[in-house]
Amino acid sequence: MTQDWLYGLLGGLLIGIASAILLLGNGRIAGISGILGGTLARIPQMRGVAEGLLFLIGLIGGAFLYAVTLGPPEISVTTSAPVLLVGGLLVGLGTRLGGGCTSGHGVCGLSRLAPRSLIATGLFMATAAAVVFALRHLIGVN
Repeated sequence: MTQDWLYGLLGGLLIGIASAILLLGNGRIAGISGILGGTLARIPQMRGVAEGLLFLIGLIGGAFLYAVTLGPPEISVTTSAPVLLVGGLLVGLGTRLGGGCTSGHGVCGLSRLAPRSLIATGLFMATAAAVVFALRHLIGVN
């Protein structure tokens, strides 16, 4: 589609606006892993879960709304399920070790010029490039 760049631009603007609203309105960073983890941790006490649940419902609802209005995107997964599983677990581990995820550091931290986020995002990107190179060109895994 010739307007694909426009969808990326609009999506980026919406992410930026939503992050700014959360930061200015609540003083909270829109780090998805932190919001999910904090919400799950508070469920047993049922205190302070509404904000997190609404945010997460909005993430899923936005994707659903896109699929309903513009049709589901064409997604092709060429990697095996075990590789995806290990990758997901490593991302979760990296999120814990890095004290935040790509959305928290990459979107919110960089926009605030946080040195910690600049280092973390640089490490995310360098590690991702190295892993893709190693898997595809050295090991031969797609």
